[in-house]
Amino acid sequence: MANPSFDIVSELNAAELDNAINQAAKELSTRFDFRGTGAGIERAGEEAVTLTAETEDRVKAALEVFKDKLVKRDISLKALDAGDPRPSGKTYKIDCALKQGIAQDQAKKINKLIRDEGPKGVQSQIQGDQIRVSGKKRDDLQAVIALLKKADLDVALQFTNYR
Repeated sequence: MANPSFDIVSELNAAELDNAINQAAKELSTRFDFRGTGAGIERAGEEAVTLTAETEDRVKAALEVFKDKLVKRDISLKALDAGDPRPSGKTYKIDCALKQGIAQDQAKKINKLIRDEGPKGVQSQIQGDQIRVSGKKRDDLQAVIALLKKADLDVALQFTNYR
């Protein structure tokens, strides 16, 4: 029998992301303090969101509403890379990038963390934009998951294919 293993990935649930965007749009259209400010949110491609409003303060408040909806939908804010408000004609815009996948430098940092602080007998290897972790005992793999959840990394991690 093969050794137990799991994958470390960083991906967004597209349906939950759409739900968060739709809920934020609905709240921006119905909330009293956003009436008449032209506040709105829309997708800009597959991995980006654009927030607009007539004033800088309102677009920042709209960003907070969007962040709140992401948290309620169990999407980590580490996956959101929001820019600064910028004037665009008569309105202000904030462009937000949504990060997926583990970058090479982050993957190397995670590998080093597992090697240095993880239990003995656990191997990790980078496979594209994910990391496969395997070991002799399931308890060791659980310890690695707990270690990574506790670590302060700049990327939102999910653990999949646990077998």
